[in-house]
Amino acid sequence: MSTKAPARKTSANGAANAREHSVEEIAEKISAAILEHRLAPGTKLGEDRLATIFATSRAKVREVLARLAHEQIVELVPQRGAFVAKPTIEQAQDVFEARRLIEPGVLRRLIRTLDDTKKQRLQRHIELEADARRRDDKRAIVRLSGEFHVLLAELAGNSALARSMRELSVLTCLIISLYDAPTATSCRADEHEEIVAAVNRGDAQRAEKLMLHHLDHIEQSLKLDDSAEEVDLESVFS
Repeated sequence: MSTKAPARKTSANGAANAREHSVEEIAEKISAAILEHRLAPGTKLGEDRLATIFATSRAKVREVLARLAHEQIVELVPQRGAFVAKPTIEQAQDVFEARRLIEPGVLRRLIRTLDDTKKQRLQRHIELEADARRRDDKRAIVRLSGEFHVLLAELAGNSALARSMRELSVLTCLIISLYDAPTATSCRADEHEEIVAAVNRGDAQRAEKLMLHHLDHIEQSLKLDDSAEEVDLESVFS
């Protein structure tokens, strides 16, 4: 009887270890903090602090930071450590150029494959955005605004496009946070609604025109602002 207890204890420990944050989960949490503007461009991401926050090893944190650096969300500086990326004006322009090339294609593909389930998911997202605005939940507004564009790519059914849009969406949030003007806090709700309405009608030409106008509106409302504040990482991820 007594020999079985240690086995159960080991099994429980194994289950606890299995519940530790994975590399993907930690990377997603950091990306979400950027999407919600809780992590500003230039914020230092100390390995020790992140390892403590996520109750994991520095080795896993380094893997997370390397992955985010590959996606250009994090910058690794020799002898200094990791920082939330701080896109230059030229890099910001490159991001919007890439989005203008990619997102019209996303819409065309989505319209070709549109069905009732996809329409329902789009409508549900629009409702979530509207609810966040009614509650004046600024974090949710910003996050959902970015996720709208990712959702379009996911529903279009091309994994490469969806992956590209996830990266571009996070980079756009960094750019907005760094070069923000009052009107650029998030995407305008009515523009998302108009795009969805055109998609539901199967009007690809109108949807593409609205999307390009939407991206122009965001980019044109940006301004240079090179300020950066100290951020308490513990409070961000608490």
